[in-house]
Amino acid sequence: QIAARRVLLATGALERPMPVPGWTLPGVMTAGAAQILLKGSGVLARRAVLAGSGPLLYLVAAQMVRAGVPPLALVETQTRTDLMRAMRHLPGALRGWRGLVKGLGLLGELRRAGVARFTGADGLTIEGTDKAEALCFRSGGETHRIACDTVLLHHGVVPNTQAARSLGIAHRWSVAQHAFTPVLDTWGAAERTGVFIAGDGAGLGGAMVAEVAGRLAALKLAEEAGHLTIADRDARAAPLLRVRSRERAIRPFLDAAYPPCPEALAPADDTVICRCEEITAGQIRQTAALGCLGPNQAKSYTRAGMGPCQGRYCGLTVTRLLAEANAATPDATGYYRIRPPLKPVTLAEL
Repeated sequence: QIAARRVLLATGALERPMPVPGWTLPGVMTAGAAQILLKGSGVLARRAVLAGSGPLLYLVAAQMVRAGVPPLALVETQTRTDLMRAMRHLPGALRGWRGLVKGLGLLGELRRAGVARFTGADGLTIEGTDKAEALCFRSGGETHRIACDTVLLHHGVVPNTQAARSLGIAHRWSVAQHAFTPVLDTWGAAERTGVFIAGDGAGLGGAMVAEVAGRLAALKLAEEAGHLTIADRDARAAPLLRVRSRERAIRPFLDAAYPPCPEALAPADDTVICRCEEITAGQIRQTAALGCLGPNQAKSYTRAGMGPCQGRYCGLTVTRLLAEANAATPDATGYYRIRPPLKPVTLAEL
């Protein structure tokens, strides 16, 4: 146990779960998990297909190419309409032109490597009995089936808010990012005295924004501890605020150009959305028909969110399904009430 007058949470982000038919089969994992295996253990996913939406897919695919095991295909769910909708944010995104250039470079690398690319895909289904055997989808007016051993899913990341919620920090729904973010001031301070949040756990911004947020929080903490005057704090913060503004400028473009897969945000009734308790989207919708208004009530009806992950995999999906079924907003629907331990602990630790 550690006591402190101030706490700075830097819990980062989680990959958004992508519940599509077959996503619980062995051989299906997130693109981020594959990247960790590659970097940490040199384990390569052979005969793999990447599917979903977001720049991380390009990076992981390029890393696989460099490792000598290119993916069989890149299947993307974003559409041309999404890209056109994002164009209104392009002037701001040009302030973060380095990120755009990097993305174009990755696409060029994949093209030169001969990686097949499909866009505007829908109807994603993973076939298999004991393990993943193929990815089926529609793209360009045609139905495709790619035989594979591994499917790497990704459609964005979301703030990891479990620790903040366990402290009772207020959160609000971000329409652009389809997720809850904590309510914070410029310095990352929450309404609850003594709690600060920095990094992607405070809202998605990327590595540079996370670093700057940590520095800004540190300046505020130093000022509150009497080590800096307000004038010194503000003088040191000014260049950091400019960097944060510049790095954040590309975010609206990315959010609009690479939205989450609609079919995974509102899965079909027979699709499992809570892996821990094997609860389907249809069961959650049935609870709404019985009068369930929020995720905490849904626990009593179905046990969704009561497994080892404590809702990290299903929380946002349950909120979204109940909100749509009850014609309510995600803010009004709410989220799971998080209780300790945040992750499984041993008896010895207790």
